[in-house]
Amino acid sequence: MHIMVAGINHQTAPVELRERMAFSADEISEAVTRLQAQKGVLECVVLSTCNRMELYAVCDQLHTGAYYLRSFLADWFNIPFDDFIDHLYIKQQDEAVDHLMQVVCGLDSLVPGETQILGQVKSAFFTAQAEKTTGTLFNHLFKQAITFGKRVHAETEIGQNAVSVSYAAVELGKKMFTTFTNKTVLLVGAGKTGELTAQHLQANGAKQMIVLNRTLEKAQSLADRFQGEAGTLCELPMRLAQADIVISSTGASGTVITCEMVEPIIKTRSFPLFFIDIAVPRDIDAGVHQLENAYLYDIDDLKDIVESNVRLRRQEAEKVEAWIHDEVEQFLEWMGTLGVVPVISALRGKALTIQEEAMDRIERKLPDLSDYEKRLIRKQTKSIINQMIRDPITRIKESAADSKRDEYLDMFVHLFALEDEVEALQQQQMQSVKRCPTAVSFQAKWVSKDVSVRS
Repeated sequence: MHIMVAGINHQTAPVELRERMAFSADEISEAVTRLQAQKGVLECVVLSTCNRMELYAVCDQLHTGAYYLRSFLADWFNIPFDDFIDHLYIKQQDEAVDHLMQVVCGLDSLVPGETQILGQVKSAFFTAQAEKTTGTLFNHLFKQAITFGKRVHAETEIGQNAVSVSYAAVELGKKMFTTFTNKTVLLVGAGKTGELTAQHLQANGAKQMIVLNRTLEKAQSLADRFQGEAGTLCELPMRLAQADIVISSTGASGTVITCEMVEPIIKTRSFPLFFIDIAVPRDIDAGVHQLENAYLYDIDDLKDIVESNVRLRRQEAEKVEAWIHDEVEQFLEWMGTLGVVPVISALRGKALTIQEEAMDRIERKLPDLSDYEKRLIRKQTKSIINQMIRDPITRIKESAADSKRDEYLDMFVHLFALEDEVEALQQQQMQSVKRCPTAVSFQAKWVSKDVSVRS
């Protein structure tokens, strides 16, 4: 089995191509089902976000798998190979596993450490599970990756520092007041930046919010969503007197808040008034910062914060990179044990067959045995079987992590003459894959509970 990922993202493809090769949310279920029907594709997950489109697949052969993944993309999006082939990346095995770990942690995102991608990977995996296109390998891999992504965000500060101007404005406000509780925030401007800022403010505890805009209708619409008050820019002098923090982000071409407007308000206050200007051109007269008890920060001040925080996130990313290496090793080690399971199953099955045949002979030769005596003999002969195969099974399980694993497995099969049994199990596996994609690989539960096999 080979794990592969084929896709494009913000680093390899322009936005025009990403737009042409994006799956809508309504298409994911059909896409993952059709992908799983491709020749050689045994398991699959489809991930599509605004910055990436990726097909994760377990294929029985590398070259044919890569060919059919490319063909699927060309057919689905009705795009010639030449239009996307130079932008497409295909990663295999440990490189593909490493890539998935990078994605769930946000290391491969446009904004390092962003958390939204973790939820998007989780959603893609659940959709694939619902459509029964995942099996033993992807059920294990994606659960491990999602758990790892949660751990990274919980144990590092990779997503803790603001990397958007609107969020940086809120972070700056928190540094001034520690909390927004009982503070009145005046938002000047109801555009997209104002909306994002309002979302962050509410998430950080702001309850008293006033929205002023050139048009009352737009201000009211935004204020209603955040249980705030609305007004037009004509109310600015009055509303400034009520505010503790003023965040301005209009699209005006000139100054909206002047020194003459602020100065008389400041003189009547015993506590400072903070201004954060995230508009370009600036909304607030730079002279406001010179007024006593008034503090003004503009977009350049916020950009310095954002750039500093991006550097901090990249430092955290270096720590996460080391963790990813361990996660990949852990997964590959688990994969290695899958090859051992059918051999153990074969040995166990052959041993139990010998025991059952021996019991049949005993019962024919001793027809007067009572049921109690039969159960006693059956129990003792099984115990002998288990004791005989316990050490060989332990040794072959240990060999799963050895570089000579395949050589040891071949020797094990040869010594116990398991060729026919292993071949029968392999055929059973392939039939099971065709019949039910959720049972792709050998599973530990196939082995009797009398023998412990790590799954």
